[in-house]
Amino acid sequence: MGQPAPAGQRVAAVVVTRPGRECARWVEALQARGLRALALPLIAIAPPPDTRPVQEAWRRLEEFSAVMFVSANAVEQFFMQKPPAVHTGWAQFAIKTRAWAPGPGTAAALVQAGVDAAMVDAPAPDAPQFDSEALWQVVAGQVPAGGRVLVVRGGDGDGNGAGREWLAGQLAASGVQVETVVAYVRHAPVWDAQQLAQAHAAAGDGSVWLFSSSQAVAHLTDLLPGQDWAPARALATHPRIAQAARAAGFGVVWESRPAVGAVAAALESIR
Repeated sequence: MGQPAPAGQRVAAVVVTRPGRECARWVEALQARGLRALALPLIAIAPPPDTRPVQEAWRRLEEFSAVMFVSANAVEQFFMQKPPAVHTGWAQFAIKTRAWAPGPGTAAALVQAGVDAAMVDAPAPDAPQFDSEALWQVVAGQVPAGGRVLVVRGGDGDGNGAGREWLAGQLAASGVQVETVVAYVRHAPVWDAQQLAQAHAAAGDGSVWLFSSSQAVAHLTDLLPGQDWAPARALATHPRIAQAARAAGFGVVWESRPAVGAVAAALESIR
């Protein structure tokens, strides 16, 4: 879980690196808990180059036993691209089609988008992790062999699917047919001079970088080539992300459950 903070060294700021709207929500939530939070988004979200596959998925929604959304961004972008001809949204198919979420943030986004909470399957709020493995513990066996599941995911800058295939592999091994659709693309942000200066300062002033994506770590090292990260500290919300931060050179890396309360408690312990 990393090393204890050096004696007398406090958290100058929590650097939140999530995509835009998520970043703003997390900054607000951490500030409400008395923490100084700085927004430096490290992933930019945009619609895919071709939105027709998402629109077609909407028209075929009733064919799927469940739709798995990889993130709140997947939910927001999928619903934003709903074709006008689909008037009733999710409610039309609610009796049959379940909505799967790997964590509470995605589940909340589904409810906010109009999905009945009773139709959403997600790990418990106090689950040790929010990821595909935790979701599988909830939904394994829900879809019979021969059933179909749609995975709504992100992609690279060209619109090609990107991300882990673990859940799709589990479903396929159970005889479930899996389709995927790219609802958004992730790419590196463009930082201005002020953001670059803030990032350089946060690399050594006692700030803690909050990472919820290994891709964010990669984008940071690309944005600040040659930066010495040995004095820097990070808090990662998954062991894989923590490993990416250590590989990037961060001198101290802690791990935390990916919930605001857990992150705030971890940060309070090292203040």
